[in-house]
Amino acid sequence: MAGRELKVALLGFGTVGSSVARILCDLRPQGLALTHVYNRNVARKKADWVPADVVWTERIEDVLRSDVDIVVELVGGLDPAGEWVKAALEAGKSVVTANKKLIAFHGIELEKLARAKGGFLQYGAAVAGGIPVIPGVQQGLAGDRITRIEGILNGTCNFILSKMEGGAEFADVLKEAQGLGYAEANPTEDVDGYDARAKLVILSRLALRADLDPEEIPCRSITEVAAIDFEYARELNCTIRQIARAELRGGEVLASVGPMLVPKDSPLAWSRGTENTVLVSGQYGGDVVFSGHGAGGHPTAVAVVSDLVNIAHGSRKVEMLSRKTAIGGEFLLRHSIRFVVSDKPGIIAEIALALAEQKINIDAIFQKPGYGSQNLPFVVTVEPCVASALRRALNRIEKMDCLLEKPFDLQILE
Repeated sequence: MAGRELKVALLGFGTVGSSVARILCDLRPQGLALTHVYNRNVARKKADWVPADVVWTERIEDVLRSDVDIVVELVGGLDPAGEWVKAALEAGKSVVTANKKLIAFHGIELEKLARAKGGFLQYGAAVAGGIPVIPGVQQGLAGDRITRIEGILNGTCNFILSKMEGGAEFADVLKEAQGLGYAEANPTEDVDGYDARAKLVILSRLALRADLDPEEIPCRSITEVAAIDFEYARELNCTIRQIARAELRGGEVLASVGPMLVPKDSPLAWSRGTENTVLVSGQYGGDVVFSGHGAGGHPTAVAVVSDLVNIAHGSRKVEMLSRKTAIGGEFLLRHSIRFVVSDKPGIIAEIALALAEQKINIDAIFQKPGYGSQNLPFVVTVEPCVASALRRALNRIEKMDCLLEKPFDLQILE
């Protein structure tokens, strides 16, 4: 393709799509020309700053049957976006996408199809928006053996939790996030961890060379986190963030997504608002941190256009073969457990007994003043243990008649 101007079609003219078009029109990257825009009810999307010769259409066939060289898929989801991407690759076109769900579930087969048909599949915007994590791992760290990934991969959750750190309640911040366009009307994909899980699968494939089944990665929702948890987090010199992590352990990978206590001196504690941070650990190069704006139209569009420029100038990504890898075992970590009780003698003794039965040792007990005995929150931290053993202990503790709420535990990131 090098040496001629490549025709580019956009599928989707929403927040990211319009930003991609703006960059293409304003900066006019060498070797690229926007020629087609597809969108439903396309008439309401037309912008006067887009060149007059660009074809606007609401018929996907007008793009797939055209002579465009690169299709930029920004519709999202598995269907119909997956069929459109496949059809474009079958036709010998290249594809650039920000669709993390599609790449997480079908990326390997789509890359094989692209190679077979002589095209390219690029998805640098699928993880962490405008932060160059994917090219950084594929190119910049190709000479190392990556053993661990930890990251804040969802800007919506980071916005919510960093606001709660200041004393706000979950429901209020979620409503604010929806008003600002950071969260969908149905925020399940974000707050329950599925969005971050898809991104973790992509990073694991590229960095750990491990092909993971997304459905096997356990996710915990941030909806259970309360303002009181941040008060006790400060006692531990920590904050709370949604952390996605994967680590090579023998022939398996340990992986999870969910809220965790993060020490204040960790780079993962420094992200605020919709920022993303990814920490990659290599056997030879040590830790590398990627951080920046992980969401928003312009940052994500920068990653999309960077992929387009790479294709236009004949750049090839480093191909690192991954293998199907089982998700097994559990992280051995300290935990913090929040209890809310109607106070009476013997509560701590009974909790300690239930933990001891699972060979879990108590590390410390925290009880902030200012709460009445009829609604008393306190926190117990325990020494490193696996989550399944702690769950068995908590199942017994939940039967105590003094409990006013179900105990809530958070793993403590080491």
